[in-house]
Amino acid sequence: MKEKKDLAKDVKNILVIYGGVSSEYEVSLQSAYAVLSNLDREKYCPLPLGISRQGQWYYFCGDFGEIREDTWCNGADCIPALLSPDRTAHELILLKGERVERIPVDVAFPVLHGRFGEDGTVQGLVELAGIPLAGCAALSSALCMDKDRAHRLAASSGVHVPKAMVLTRNDDMDAARAFADQAGYPLFVKPVKAGSSYGVTKVDARAQLERAVALARKYDDQVILEEAIGGFEVGCAVLGKDRLIVGEVDEIELSGGFFDYTEKYTLKTSAIHVPARIAEEKARELQETAKRIYRALDCSGFARVDMFLTPEGEIVFNEVNTIPGFTEHSRYPGMMRAAGYSFGEILELIIEQAEAK
Repeated sequence: MKEKKDLAKDVKNILVIYGGVSSEYEVSLQSAYAVLSNLDREKYCPLPLGISRQGQWYYFCGDFGEIREDTWCNGADCIPALLSPDRTAHELILLKGERVERIPVDVAFPVLHGRFGEDGTVQGLVELAGIPLAGCAALSSALCMDKDRAHRLAASSGVHVPKAMVLTRNDDMDAARAFADQAGYPLFVKPVKAGSSYGVTKVDARAQLERAVALARKYDDQVILEEAIGGFEVGCAVLGKDRLIVGEVDEIELSGGFFDYTEKYTLKTSAIHVPARIAEEKARELQETAKRIYRALDCSGFARVDMFLTPEGEIVFNEVNTIPGFTEHSRYPGMMRAAGYSFGEILELIIEQAEAK
């Protein structure tokens, strides 16, 4: 259970926002549980603010284990709440029937994955309220969620990106077939704005293309077709704004297929190696490339930069996750742990960065 709000003034109130209406709701609950459980209670008072699947906002008063088990959204432990847009207030407003209670907020820490949480929407609300924000700001969050625009900006900074094309709702399949024939199979079909590999299909033949596009369109109006990049996927955790801290590079080992939703959260047939099984010189090159991409997309706070390393040693950009998985076993904490930072230290650095901004 959380402490009451009669804590010493030097203890900061950290608003941890979780849940949401995206398809990644369940992932957010696991990440939020880890963040809430690992905040240093001598320095921080966690304020859990949950967003239901339907988009209702509640201040959660129960045990954090209920968040992990997805039993948190109940009448007994939830109070309707909203974030005050008044830039002079920095408050969470609790609606207790005819009575209103106000809780001061020192830092807002969104632990939301996917649309309406990781895409700049919630970040914009926090910025409007003038509350220090842990993580990337609204603009960079929106850019990183948009695979097409993220690729264009990464390319403009001199980083290699896959060949790709975007289909809108009004585009027919002829353009997609022509691109696929030119790029060659296999290729990937993805929603432009989605995460956790939702709606992503590896297409091995022309006959599979239309069904893959239809699936991606269930998650976004725009669909991106990308050439498949040989080699394997690597990632790099980045933290900071001006002076950047990077974690050890990790490597995803696949037994087949691609790193889809099931593999990301179960590792049934995959393995993650930290540090990656590559030469130290190449690892340093990947870290520098990750920092270049991070800056090109105006990231701040923290993010995970995902890339491909081809058999020829070429680095190719994949995507940036501005709120990567944040359980104690997730890739971002794992890469930072390998660089010497505990989970609690990572959270403290992120919160300090928010206050500095």
